[in-house]
Amino acid sequence: MPRDDWTPRIETRHHGREQQPVIVIDDYARDPEALVAEAAALSFRPIGPQFPGVRAPAPEPLVLAIRQSVAGLIRRTFGIEDELTRIECYFSLITTPASDLQPIQRLPHFDGLGPKRIALVHHLGRAQGAATGFYRHRATGFETMSEDRLPAYNRSVNAELHRTGLPQAGYLDGDTPLYERIARHEARFNRLLVYRGNTLHAGEVALGAPLTDDPRTGRFSINTFIWL
Repeated sequence: MPRDDWTPRIETRHHGREQQPVIVIDDYARDPEALVAEAAALSFRPIGPQFPGVRAPAPEPLVLAIRQSVAGLIRRTFGIEDELTRIECYFSLITTPASDLQPIQRLPHFDGLGPKRIALVHHLGRAQGAATGFYRHRATGFETMSEDRLPAYNRSVNAELHRTGLPQAGYLDGDTPLYERIARHEARFNRLLVYRGNTLHAGEVALGAPLTDDPRTGRFSINTFIWL
């Protein structure tokens, strides 16, 4: 049931040398249990090699509600004046065992190039130890990615992987030989994170966490991408 005493708590944090902002909203949704129940009735499927799990498109009314709730915060925090019209939103479940992760899923990733790509992750799972981590590539010092940086970043990472081999299969959880973790935001139930999609980041999953395809028990989130 929706709560009568509902009051989201909003904080903006900055991390790394580049001091990139991350908006953290605790108690974001008025009725998070209804979102979990809605997701439990849907059919999920894989939609690409980057995400280690399954997804289902979010209904349009929810997408519009999310955009309306955070549009002002996004404009003020990230200095964006564009209309937030290019938007994708998915119910997402991480289901891939750590031992089965593809090479691309063992490294920090970015959702797109440029500072106007905004990502939102609404955590709705209850498993302990989950988080969203942000990273710096040690050799280049990059924490965000742009068209200018991408060639040098790719050359450096490819050379490092050729020299050291692929990382051992597993979800990221702290520093690695190639990357330094510069921030970690715990995946608390009903917490929304908003950040630039061109930051190097990764979803963290605790060892032994339930990786089920049931939103009521698994590592469930609503992921929204604003492409500008």
